[in-house]
Amino acid sequence: MSVTGYSDRINHAFAFAAKHHDQQVRKGTRLPYLTHPANVAIILTRYGRDEETVVAGILHDVIEGCVREGWSQEKLEERIGSKFGNSVLSTTLSVAERRLDDDGVELSHDERKADYLSRLSLASEDALWVCSAHNLHNIGSILSDVRRTAFPETVWGRFAAGKNGTVQVYGDIATRLQAIGFRGEILAELQVAADELKALARG
Repeated sequence: MSVTGYSDRINHAFAFAAKHHDQQVRKGTRLPYLTHPANVAIILTRYGRDEETVVAGILHDVIEGCVREGWSQEKLEERIGSKFGNSVLSTTLSVAERRLDDDGVELSHDERKADYLSRLSLASEDALWVCSAHNLHNIGSILSDVRRTAFPETVWGRFAAGKNGTVQVYGDIATRLQAIGFRGEILAELQVAADELKALARG
């Protein structure tokens, strides 16, 4: 598999994400939110994933945000699928956390997490790469922030699930990916990161 580099399509995806995430910052930091999709793209490129997967990685949180805002499938296809292809849209939707279930019933925090884990078994390999890269960068960010502060509780306090719940979520994702048979090379790195997060929280 050839390593993906710069392309007009990737640049377009970054421009689209930049517009969507304008003025947004990473939770509890002053970092522009765009640093997250940029790092997801870097991780996917480092593993030699194709342009389609990199674009999906860049747009992952854009599309998840649109789902949380209640966009219909028709609107998603019109606004995003028409620009980047319905395959990119399908890839990201399959690993996006949902606010509503198939019957339109609003899910609680715990139900959203359970729904996300359950739907991973239906996701394509490309989607599981996006899921892995997205969560790997999230874990890496937490590890870095906790290690460089004298007040780690301020980092853990960013998350509604708290320290133990946050650690549990990331551990469950890595375990679930292994259980459903995902064999991407990234999984080993994700599992190490999740284990490091667990050890750091205990320490």
